[in-house]
Amino acid sequence: MFVILGYLVALGCIFGGFIAHGGNIGVVLHALPNEILVIGGGAIGAFVVNNQPKVLKATLKALPASLKGSKYTKARYMELMALLYDILQKARKDGLMSIEKDVESPAESPIFQAYPKVGSDHHVVEFTTDYLRMMVSGNLNAHEIESLMDSEIETHHQEAHGPVAALTRLAGGLPAFGIVAAVLGVVNTMGSVGQPPAVLGAMIGSALVGTFLGILLAYGVVEPLAGLLEQKAEDAGKELQCIKTTLLASMQGYNPTTAIEFGRKVLFSTERPTFSELESHVKKKPA
Repeated sequence: MFVILGYLVALGCIFGGFIAHGGNIGVVLHALPNEILVIGGGAIGAFVVNNQPKVLKATLKALPASLKGSKYTKARYMELMALLYDILQKARKDGLMSIEKDVESPAESPIFQAYPKVGSDHHVVEFTTDYLRMMVSGNLNAHEIESLMDSEIETHHQEAHGPVAALTRLAGGLPAFGIVAAVLGVVNTMGSVGQPPAVLGAMIGSALVGTFLGILLAYGVVEPLAGLLEQKAEDAGKELQCIKTTLLASMQGYNPTTAIEFGRKVLFSTERPTFSELESHVKKKPA
């Protein structure tokens, strides 16, 4: 919603200011189809060449998600920490082996099923169960598991930033494709030097639309989208850090209530629940 609203405000102010200044919007609209073909076609072709298929797929998958609001809300984090609290509390009371079935079959686990938002998220469930399984096996200490977690989070970070880097490079190239379209327009104009000044003026104006369009698409459309995807990637990484901090605190001997407090502290302040809110939620008490 905010993405579409932002684009409408940007384009409305740009073209509205042009019209208010006495500009003829018809000249721009007349030149748009050809300029979009040159700039858009060239940029898309270069984008395909510049990125591996996995990055192209990730970018196409990320674009629709960018139009939606962030799923990483306070309610989601409270549900995540309630899930961690329940499973760590079960392990503390009945022993680590008691959570083996929950870890091996999370889809059939009553604990994971009780929290559908995070329990249905493949990445969260896989990350959590993988390290709980290591905790159950008892073969690794906290420092070794922390090192593995850091490596996995870094890999996740790099994968999530693939579309961001791809779109940033595309934004950097769009002004150049705008210049290409403008140069082609000037070449076309030079081939018609015998035409009346009014015709030549219209042709030069159409050529300049290419430069305008390339810059507009770069800094008004693609680069802001890349920035938004980067912020969403940071949110996703913060959720994994919350799980990491909570599990490591548990491995170091802290009780579940204290362990989730460790996890709460790494969250961004805008989504971080208060201590009282989290305690009431995980212990199923009224706030």
